[in-house]
Amino acid sequence: MRGMNKFGISLAITGLVLLAGCKDDKQAQTQGQDDSAAGGFPRGKSLYLAGSQWGDPSTFNPLAESWQAAWPVSDRFNLMYEPLINYNSQTGKFEPLLGTLVLSDADSIVVDINPTAKWSDGKPVVSTDVKFIFELGRRFKGAATGFAIEFISGINVDTVEANGAKVERLSFLVDKKGRNNPLVILDLLQAIRIVPSHVFEALLTANKNDLAEVQKLKIDSVPVVSGPYQLDSYSNEKIVIKRRADYWGNASLHQGKLPVPLFVIHPIYKSNDHFAIALQKGDIDASQTFIPRIWLKKKDKVQTWMDQAPYFVSGAMPILLINTTKAPLNSKLFRRAMAAAISYSSIKELAVSGYSPDIQPGLIMASSPLESKYFVAEDAKARGVLFNLDSAKALVAAAGVKSVFKADGTLDYMTDKAGKKLPTLTIKAPAGWSDWEATVTIAVKGLREAGIDVREGFVDAGLYWPALPAGDFDLIMHKPASAVTPSLPWSRFDAVMSSRNWKPIGGGSSMNENQGRYNSPKSKEYNSKVDSLLKVIPITADEVALKAAYAELNRIFMDDQPAIPLCYLPEQFYEFSVAHWTNWPSEKNPYGPAQLPMVSAGTNSLWQLQPVQ
Repeated sequence: MRGMNKFGISLAITGLVLLAGCKDDKQAQTQGQDDSAAGGFPRGKSLYLAGSQWGDPSTFNPLAESWQAAWPVSDRFNLMYEPLINYNSQTGKFEPLLGTLVLSDADSIVVDINPTAKWSDGKPVVSTDVKFIFELGRRFKGAATGFAIEFISGINVDTVEANGAKVERLSFLVDKKGRNNPLVILDLLQAIRIVPSHVFEALLTANKNDLAEVQKLKIDSVPVVSGPYQLDSYSNEKIVIKRRADYWGNASLHQGKLPVPLFVIHPIYKSNDHFAIALQKGDIDASQTFIPRIWLKKKDKVQTWMDQAPYFVSGAMPILLINTTKAPLNSKLFRRAMAAAISYSSIKELAVSGYSPDIQPGLIMASSPLESKYFVAEDAKARGVLFNLDSAKALVAAAGVKSVFKADGTLDYMTDKAGKKLPTLTIKAPAGWSDWEATVTIAVKGLREAGIDVREGFVDAGLYWPALPAGDFDLIMHKPASAVTPSLPWSRFDAVMSSRNWKPIGGGSSMNENQGRYNSPKSKEYNSKVDSLLKVIPITADEVALKAAYAELNRIFMDDQPAIPLCYLPEQFYEFSVAHWTNWPSEKNPYGPAQLPMVSAGTNSLWQLQPVQ
């Protein structure tokens, strides 16, 4: 076993990164620091979390692309770097962190910076830090946060009196001439982690203002952070972060308490099975990986948010995204035939172990307490398609497609209206994702029974991810807008239906939304109402008008079927063990959301967990 080694930055400008080290954690000195130095981590003071790091950690640079950065720097983790505000996916409310949300309207989003917020080198978190990361895209084309400038025309800074103290007030101005979307700005404020501008401006200066060179730095030796934990050590087996006794939020947000775990450790395994076994054995305390038949693990002290099915809180919607540019997939009748051929109850029970409530037609998650107010059951009943093989076969014929069968009654191929043989369709999905593989296999079975010639196409993740924006697929498994954010369900509709940046397939063209190329603005069938509704929803404050707009957009989706929703799943599989730690948030103890204590508002449970004595 390789020992836990600390790696320094190998470039000549290392000193700029080491602007300041963390102060001694006096409480840690009395709670096993000597054990840590010897390579051990006291079990009652170490929290093992898993499911977010699958390969060797390569960089802890917050300016690197999220897919490059290792846990806990990537994604929405609050342990080292923090956003301005948190979004609580249980309550739908915003919670303060580096800042407090003051106002949100069609013109601006206003946030006050917490005057007590500090970096680990003792410097205050200030508006310069916020503007640095949000406006990086105006300075550098390759900035990971470059998309933010499409929505924010500027950031105004004022000094105001609040709660007896002078604070910096930031006004994020909605870009009316650009995307004109305050919803996405709210998404950005809870997603973008703030970084110390005094560190990264110095690094940019040392590298002749070359962002690409700065992005190559590992930032792995006592980085300057604002969060409650600091990087301690890492290897190809685990990543370890250690509690900061001088974290500013202890006094400001947690009544002077420290997070309970001294260490938070992410073991690195290679498959869901390894994570599942480790959770059952108590080697890890919580995971966000898919574990089938979770109810069988209850005897091993493994628990979930709910004690009974569906066990998890719905938040994401896996779909089959359809390439609408190629025959016969360019026919809405044929797409609706596919939707009618899939047994959603089989997917629910067999592929995802009953973790999904019954799915309803449309892109609005009917089971979500944050979305259900926009769901119209009458529309779904009148216009939606659910499993019915006879209807599927009739729709295939209505689309002008003929199914040709072998002598033994099994499907051979399909022909178009002219009698020309159509190529076999393929559903692309990542190999090794067991729940997705099972879902695709069930879908293929139903589609073939309905006379639709389609096969599984499992590929390496390295081929799957580039295929999405390139449109290199017939059908592809996808989970759009997979995190529960303030913009749902708008963001899911936008991800599937927006024609704003529509580009044809080929020639290196890429689309980050509507990868199925639905509703081309240059086609005779173009429905301008779709893009009109996508533009008006984010700036609609009247709740009645908002519900009407969502209902109309959902009706269009059901009529045109540019994608096929398959089930409702959680934004993360929230599974935890009570072998070593108790007082986890749950349906019976709902003091926090169903998130691991490293993600967004779920991080707050670090101050509430209790070690088993």
